[in-house]
Amino acid sequence: MEALLTWLAGTPLAEWMRLSRWGYATVNALHVLGVALLVGAIAALDLRLLGWRRRLPLAPLRRLLQPVAMAGLSLALGAGLMLFLADPTGYAAMPLFWLKLSLIALAITNALALNLGPGVEHASPRRLRLAGGLSLPLWLGALACGRFLAFV
Repeated sequence: MEALLTWLAGTPLAEWMRLSRWGYATVNALHVLGVALLVGAIAALDLRLLGWRRRLPLAPLRRLLQPVAMAGLSLALGAGLMLFLADPTGYAAMPLFWLKLSLIALAITNALALNLGPGVEHASPRRLRLAGGLSLPLWLGALACGRFLAFV
C-alpha cells in the first residue's frame, strides 16, 4: 500500500494538485459543489422518505432529486480523488479519512439496496423510513468527517 501511495504522490497530477494554488482551489470548489448537490438532494428526498411532506408525491420527487444527487456524487468523487492526490500518504494515515470513506460506502450501499431492491415506488412505508433514516445520518456524517479533515 505504501508503494502505491508513494507512486500516486509522484504523479504529475498529484504534483499539480500540490503546487497549483488555483488548481487546488478550483478542484476544492468543485468538490464542495458536488457535496452540496448530493447532500441537498439526498436530504430533501430522505426527509420525504421519513414521512415529511407526505402530500408531495414520491415518484416525481425521486425522479427530480436522484439525478441531481448522482451528479453531485460523481462530481464529489472525482474532485475528491484529485484532492486525495495532494497528500495520499497523509490522508491514508488519518482514521477520520477512512471513517468518511466507510460512511460513503454505507450510504451508497443503502441507496442501492433500496433502488435495486423494491425500488422507491414499490417499497413499504417502513422500508422507506428505514432507508431515509439510515441515509440522512450517513451522508451528514460523511459531510462532517470531510469538513473535519480540513482542520486536523
